Amino acid sequence: MTLPLGCVVQLDRHTRVVDGGRALLGGFPTRLLRLTPKARRRLVGRTLPVRDAASALLADRLLDTGMAHPVVDSLPSPPDPRYTVVVPVRDRPHQLDRLLRSIGTDTPVIVVDDASHRPAAVAKVAAEHGARLIALPANVGPAGARNAGLRLVSTPYVVFADSDIVLEPDTVPTLLRHFADPRVAMAVPRITGLPTAATTWIERYENARSSLDLGAHPAAVRPGTPVSWASSACVVARVDALAEGFDERMRVGEDVDLCWRLVAAGRRVRYEPAVRAAHEHRVRVGDWLLRKAVYGTGAQPLARRHPEHIAPAVFAPWSMAFAAALLAQRRWSVPAAGVVFGVVTARIARKLDGTDHPYRSAVRLTGNGALATLAQTSALLTRHWWPLTAVGCTLSRRARRATAVAALADIALEYRRDQATLDPLRYALARRLDDLAYGAGVWFSALKGRSSAPLRPRVTR
Repeated sequence: MTLPLGCVVQLDRHTRVVDGGRALLGGFPTRLLRLTPKARRRLVGRTLPVRDAASALLADRLLDTGMAHPVVDSLPSPPDPRYTVVVPVRDRPHQLDRLLRSIGTDTPVIVVDDASHRPAAVAKVAAEHGARLIALPANVGPAGARNAGLRLVSTPYVVFADSDIVLEPDTVPTLLRHFADPRVAMAVPRITGLPTAATTWIERYENARSSLDLGAHPAAVRPGTPVSWASSACVVARVDALAEGFDERMRVGEDVDLCWRLVAAGRRVRYEPAVRAAHEHRVRVGDWLLRKAVYGTGAQPLARRHPEHIAPAVFAPWSMAFAAALLAQRRWSVPAAGVVFGVVTARIARKLDGTDHPYRSAVRLTGNGALATLAQTSALLTRHWWPLTAVGCTLSRRARRATAVAALADIALEYRRDQATLDPLRYALARRLDDLAYGAGVWFSALKGRSSAPLRPRVTR
């Protein structure tokens, strides 16, 4: 039994109860899970209380498939909830002081000074808050600094918090509840902007669409899903699950690598947006663009370590045909795309045979797949492949049309979803600059590594 008795899991918002409650449709990848009569009786609406070994086994299955998530308030605190906070820092004494004030003095803290230019200022702040200071003689990067602190942790759990983070009082205690599941190795909160008035338009954009903000819905962090990675800006982890910790050879993307290694080892990583950690976003355009480009440079090191997960887009054969037909922009394009859509819908409906309204469900699933295909194609044109797109636009009217439609549709859809406190024009500018900077970083890493792996889409069934 994985989850203890008394816990509750709730169906994911995308999981549908079909066939009069006899089956569930959802998860990542989407699948049909038929329920036995006993299993059906254990569901209470869209929740599953864990009352015995059988319900715990079903809950475990739903968690593995991404069809459901634990209700965090139903999870008990671990028997030994002690934790140590490890803070890697290089200079930034003001931010460090703000973080340590949010932690308080009752929690052991290890501050790892990663060869600051002014180490005395960092040492003074650490001493004022009673934190243990580890001063590294040479700069080793965030991964190495975190590992240096991790080696000194003697509590069952460790919290990694970057110096530009502010912790809320309930963040760590709530995340610790996820470790009631013995397979959980790491849990992360939602990363949002500081609760202060944004001073620049870039900061307002980041508050609406930060790369660190993984959204408002709980999720299992797994490659190939909507939440495929989690930032190490704020992490709670089980010490005995981390082994050697972060890969110190990586200066960027080390958090993605750790997540994927834990998942490959059969552990779970939970994203819990019910609690938050505030992050000081960059407010200057130059600093912001540089950080976005740096994120992109992690593509090649990740491709070398996890070639099956780093593709900029993942297509099924039918979705490639669907996108290619539309990109051709010929008279036959829409009819051809319609034929592909119809064939796929029929194939899915056959797999759903025996349920109520199989064709209705199949149309919905195919439609979601078509929308995901268009979104990924748009991202390739405007983000990952933009240097090729720029060349294509100078040579082809069709390329210009496709790029314009992709860019405008992306902005229209994302602006509405993000509810940005920024006018549409500057939001659009920030969105395109975001894509250009990140894409430039990906291309730089691919050229440096002499590999096209970070740029190649993956085709899978």
